[in-house]
Amino acid sequence: MLKDRDRIFTNLYGEQDWRLDAARRRGDWDGTKDLILKGREWLVQQIKDSGLRGRGGAGFPTGLKWSFMPKKADGGPVYLVVNADESEPGTCKDREILRHEPHKLLEGIVLAGAAMGCTHCYIYVRGEFVREAQVLEAAVAEAYEAGLLGKNACGSGYDIEVVVHRGAGAYICGEETGLLESLEGKKGQPRLKPPFPAAVGLYGRPTTVNNVETIAVVPTILRRGAGWFAGLGRPNNTGTKIFCISGHVNHPCTVEEEMGIPLKELLERHAGGVRGGWDNLLAVIPGGSSVPLIPKAVCETVLMDFDSLREVQSGLGTAGVIVMDRSTDIVRAIARLSKFYMHESCGQCTPCREGTGWLWRMLERLAEGRGEIEEIDLLWDVSKQIEGHTICALGDAAAWPVQGLIRHFRDELERRILERKMRRAA
Repeated sequence: MLKDRDRIFTNLYGEQDWRLDAARRRGDWDGTKDLILKGREWLVQQIKDSGLRGRGGAGFPTGLKWSFMPKKADGGPVYLVVNADESEPGTCKDREILRHEPHKLLEGIVLAGAAMGCTHCYIYVRGEFVREAQVLEAAVAEAYEAGLLGKNACGSGYDIEVVVHRGAGAYICGEETGLLESLEGKKGQPRLKPPFPAAVGLYGRPTTVNNVETIAVVPTILRRGAGWFAGLGRPNNTGTKIFCISGHVNHPCTVEEEMGIPLKELLERHAGGVRGGWDNLLAVIPGGSSVPLIPKAVCETVLMDFDSLREVQSGLGTAGVIVMDRSTDIVRAIARLSKFYMHESCGQCTPCREGTGWLWRMLERLAEGRGEIEEIDLLWDVSKQIEGHTICALGDAAAWPVQGLIRHFRDELERRILERKMRRAA
């Protein structure tokens, strides 16, 4: 269990004011100038040594990502883009940071920008986050007035301009290159890679895109030291993580915990346990709607980190934990997610544009027991033809929930088909 002294987000629930004075009392913006003056190499190395991995879903090493940025300036703009387009079903962590801890994010932007030589930062906020964007814009104004942003940020001689940009509510714009296209005023469609954003990003300039939580933890890591952060969690899965727990639990919540906490302990300690008791558990989606579900038998022992969940053919993703008890119509639940991905596909790649619709329509039929047993294998085959064959990961996100359903609940699909046949025969 995470000790209070190791908590990074001390105002996660908004019990205190979010404004600058209160943030400073909590330790934000403390010694920021001194950290900037330690230089790019030191800043990047600290993040590498901490083991911080991206908190937006992919889990890519943050320090390594930063190191891809050009070391020498050519006089042109260099961009940091903060991905606050939190649209993954079951995920509500970044919104809490935006509305309760905005200055942690802004200080993180200054330090991350200094580490990569960025001259400008755009914070791309999900369109539905109206109140959160208002708080963030007010916090940016406060920081400018206090000399923490803009020219000579924090009195360090480093200049960075920060702009809050509101999206229009498209899930696909949470994909980093789709986000860049949207920022440029184009349709939010992912780009082919390479070139990668570090070489050719926003407006054709070097760009790094990082998640809100990833950037917001940076100041605390730099102040307390890489060794402190690396000492939390497990090797290659270090630090703290914000988990969003929803569904059939007694107390749905968003909570900061240590990486690698057992799923069962996370649910029972913070969410009051599964509704009706642990034996009433059917399955859990552990990382937001795009990762495969895991059944109760796996939930008993699995640890909540990137590598442990990969070993059980799922993923940590955004750590949006969706709990489903035995009252859940599991086939209908996954069919509903398939409809979401069909609706949010940008339509650029044929496997995703056509395949997501196939998945949804096939699941709708199988939920009613219409079809043949062989169609379950066909559904699996369709998901495999989508997975890994698209420009971005939305195709994978659509395929994995279906694969998880078939992997663990194939008998339920078969039961429905056989029962319907028996009813018709009678």
